[in-house]
Amino acid sequence: MNKIKNKRDLGKNINRYRRSGNLQKAIEYCQFELANDPTNPELHVKLGDLYLEWHLDIHQARQYIDEAITEYQRALEAYIDAAEIYYKIGMAFYYKNEIDRAINYFNLALEKNENMADGYYMLAVCHTKKAHFQDALEYAQKAISKNKFKSSRAHFLIYNLIRVMSVKNFKRTLRKYYEFWMSVFTLPFDRDAIKNVMKMLSYFAFFPVLVKGWYMVATKGITEAIDIYKSALEKAPGFILLYCLLGDIYRVIGRFEDAILEYKMAIMFDSLNITAYRSLCGVYEELGDFDSAIETYRILIEIQPHAAELYSNLGNILYLKGEIKEAISCYQNAITLNPAPAWTSVIAQTLGYVLQEGEKNVDAAISAYQSAYLLTPTDIDIFVNLGSAFYDKQEYNNALTVYRRALEIDPTNAKIHCNLGFLHWGKGDIAEAMKEYELAIKYDSTYDIAYNNLGVIYLDDLGRVQPAIDLFKKAIEYNPNYALAHYNLARSIAITGDKIEAAKLYQIAMDLNNVTNELDPQEINEKIQNLFD
Repeated sequence: MNKIKNKRDLGKNINRYRRSGNLQKAIEYCQFELANDPTNPELHVKLGDLYLEWHLDIHQARQYIDEAITEYQRALEAYIDAAEIYYKIGMAFYYKNEIDRAINYFNLALEKNENMADGYYMLAVCHTKKAHFQDALEYAQKAISKNKFKSSRAHFLIYNLIRVMSVKNFKRTLRKYYEFWMSVFTLPFDRDAIKNVMKMLSYFAFFPVLVKGWYMVATKGITEAIDIYKSALEKAPGFILLYCLLGDIYRVIGRFEDAILEYKMAIMFDSLNITAYRSLCGVYEELGDFDSAIETYRILIEIQPHAAELYSNLGNILYLKGEIKEAISCYQNAITLNPAPAWTSVIAQTLGYVLQEGEKNVDAAISAYQSAYLLTPTDIDIFVNLGSAFYDKQEYNNALTVYRRALEIDPTNAKIHCNLGFLHWGKGDIAEAMKEYELAIKYDSTYDIAYNNLGVIYLDDLGRVQPAIDLFKKAIEYNPNYALAHYNLARSIAITGDKIEAAKLYQIAMDLNNVTNELDPQEINEKIQNLFD
């Protein structure tokens, strides 16, 4: 009888300190009792709970999660089959952000008690964090099946998983609203869900802070806005919108590492935050951290497997990394999803370019361009690309047909005339080539490539040096970084006998070519050496 009374008194004393907000005093009291009874497993569990609660106190600077885990593990020595203790250790590892270890302990808890709904729910949460969304759905459904009343959080998690999926149809929409309303109807029976709702409602108190921060940003008071948001986060550490806003500000002012940290914090609190994921991808791309961007895009695709633009963006990064086959696969996935003809046409053209330039597979490139044509038959860029592919395949008549069809749509298109000039030039029809280049210049007086190519015809095919010089100078005037035009101008000047000026132009061409890679550097070196032999 005395033992029971002492146990009740102990619980009352600890709860009294907890209710008064004095967790430290409650912990000290529990430690004192443990000193008198060091093998008492219930005291170890109680102390673990206190440490975990203190750890989660936003006003507490120190971390007590390891102390909580230690106490739970000591209690486990006496209660080796206690599912609740395995669950508590899993929660501690979850808060420590060691998700795999948390999953292990939740599974152990379910081995001891297969009807523990909270265990299934936390497995769903953990798998959501790991971007294993199908597993998350299955565990959430199991949680509901084990306790149909205390299931508000599980219903709401399923609602969010369905909400962020990119496929929208009547059946999925119906399911989404069903899960939402079930989360509302079961809310009174789910104490933890009520706590979450109350926490979310408390964030409305920070609406004036958001308004003030937005005003500061709009009036260039960025430093003040950062201070306002950071101060608000100290009081509301789970307010996801504030993390995203802070990340956006840091990104604008170039503090990319800080922006990454804020977006990751938003994702830590909400594993389905599409905005934070997309912003994080953008920062990684701006930093040139392609590996991290790829990893993040793949998580996004797990969340939204039918979002075509995600595959396209991932394909662009993979192409920049030189992973051509993987990029092609991503573009093909994007095209298969086909969200809109005009958009899909652009991706099909991008795929064609990658196949033509990266894989050197001209036939596949032609097929991709033709697919784009079927989607947007009046897009001039498709004709340019398709004609170029036929030219590379040496099917000059097909290229000619494509360009003529393009001119029927847009007869003043300078790019098509320039490409026709190149085609006629390649076939040896100099007069037609010159005519097309002159038309390209007529319709676009700043067209540097047309000036340069026409200049080469004057120089190499007609032997007319001065008109060639004038044309090369025009090309350089409109594109000062045009290495090939500087090189051709140097060749022309060398013929006039001005070797010093020619050498200067060759050197400029060399310097520009280090960036543009238009020419073989050895060829430029040989030209410079030949000037003075």
